[in-house]
Amino acid sequence: MQRLFSLLAEGKSAEVAELFADSVSFSIPHPPGIPWVPEVDSAEGMRTFFELLQTHVQARELDLHQIIAEGDDVVVIGRMVSQVKKTGRDIDTAFALHVTVRDGRITRYHLYEDTYAVARAYFGD
Repeated sequence: MQRLFSLLAEGKSAEVAELFADSVSFSIPHPPGIPWVPEVDSAEGMRTFFELLQTHVQARELDLHQIIAEGDDVVVIGRMVSQVKKTGRDIDTAFALHVTVRDGRITRYHLYEDTYAVARAYFGD
């Protein structure tokens, strides 16, 4: 998990994508119209996602509160603050990230965050 977060902080989408399996279960519930959450089912799709994310959102803070690992599953609980470049507004949200790693590759990336905060930052009040 540390490698994933380190590469993301450095903006290295291609290297991040190499951490993912050929087939990926991807889920980020989000309001319709959010441009940085595409349909994803592969490592290449994850690269596209992280590139879109970097295009539209600037990470500002990331606080990891707890990492829970059991078998192939890892759950990360934390708080993140990101600025939407289009609006200049911040998304300040607690989050939970559920990742599954099999044979050294990430096969699941499910992120749960405050979708209302995302909508307000992107679309306004």
